[in-house]
Parts: sequence; structure tokens; C-alpha cells
Amino acid sequence: MPHAAHELTPHPSQEAGIRCHALLPCAGTGSRAGTELPKQYQPILGLPMVLHTLMALRAVSRLDRLVVVAAPGDDFWTTGYPGVEALRCGGSTRAESVFNGLQALLDQGTNPQDWVLVHDAARCLVTAPMVNALIDACQHDAVGGLLAIPLPDTLKAEADGRVTTTVDRADKWLAQTPQMFRLGALHSALKASAAQRFAGVTDEASAMEMAGHRPLLVTGSARNFKITYPDDFALAEAIFRSRA
Repeated sequence: MPHAAHELTPHPSQEAGIRCHALLPCAGTGSRAGTELPKQYQPILGLPMVLHTLMALRAVSRLDRLVVVAAPGDDFWTTGYPGVEALRCGGSTRAESVFNGLQALLDQGTNPQDWVLVHDAARCLVTAPMVNALIDACQHDAVGGLLAIPLPDTLKAEADGRVTTTVDRADKWLAQTPQMFRLGALHSALKASAAQRFAGVTDEASAMEMAGHRPLLVTGSARNFKITYPDDFALAEAIFRSRA
């Protein structure tokens, strides 16, 4: 049964010597967002979206490290941001950026048994309680897992612009982030498909699934949506204002 993300969740002790790292792939262009800048740098209430995301993650005391995987030559990070490590090894796809970031962490001597929480820069409405709930649910799990919500809408299959069937949504979930796995295990899962340019890898959980694992589903929130289309920016601003 999926775990529910509660606002007040006790924090079981973490494994001795095991750290949690947050990793944000930040090398994409976000073409569907219709913005001149890459969407992660598009301002929301006067602040680049990715900085809203990082502020939320910084509020999670159990995250020992915040790492951004940026595109080579990305000058947004040249001034530096306190507590944020920018790695300019981003690839042409999300999966490649995550893989390159994990490789960089391993090359730095990071413990492969450490947890890594991969989060979308464009999910700027994530909150510390959401992330803490994921850590609570996954830190003693053999595999790890991800935030997700049960599919709320009717799902249709299509051909040539017309419905072919209605898909049973009883066991369907919408994947969110963060997605939390052991650094070494996730690196190995991604490496297995690197030669095929990460074919079939749509998120970290899918890579783990392809490696034979069954990630844990941890109930997230509809507000933890990924800003994708132009209208999403206004919705995000409205939610931020409602929190003030």
C-alpha cells in the first residue's frame, strides 16, 4: 500500500554515515513553456524558478548537499549560490544529465550507499514536509521510491485524434519528484541503458524498474506539479501568493 505524505511526520534515525544528496537536472530548455529563457530560469514573483525550488529543498535539514547539473557553458551559476554546488556536465536529455551528475559525485568519492533525491527544477512548489515524508518512507527501504499521486482523471487511449478506449485508472499513478534511490544503484541502472541513449528511461524510477526493482510509491500532492506550459507560471504565482 502506498505511503501517505503527512505534514507532521516523525523522523526515524538515518543510517550511520549515510548522507542524502539532492540533485537537480538543470540543463534543459523547456521548449513547451514558451519562454525566451530556459524555463528553470524564468522569473516567478521576481525570482528565477530554480531558486524557488532550491529554497524549498534547503529547508529540509536532512539533505546534506544540493547539487545542480547544468549545461556546459551555462553562466547562470558563475556567481555561485550559497550551499549549492553546480556541476556543468549536463547532457542532451534529462537521463543523461542525471547519469553525468551521479558519475561526477562518484568521481568525487561520494559513498555509493548514500541516498540521492533527484528533483525537477520545474517542480518549484515542493515543500519540506513533502520531501521529509519521502525520506521517512524510503530511508529504510531496500529499493527507494518516489512521490506520486493516484490518477485523478479519466484516461483515454487515442488513435488519429479519436478515442479508442477508456483505460482503467484504478492502479495508475502520476509520478512526481523527488525520486529517492541509492546513488550507486541508480547510477548502475542508468548505465545499463546508456549505450542505447537511455531509451525508455523517462524518470529515475523507470530506470530502476528496467533494472528489475519495484520502487515504493509515496503519496505526494497535486500542488507539486511540474511547470510545463505557459499558463502554469500564473498558477504557480497564485499558489505562492496564497502561502504568504
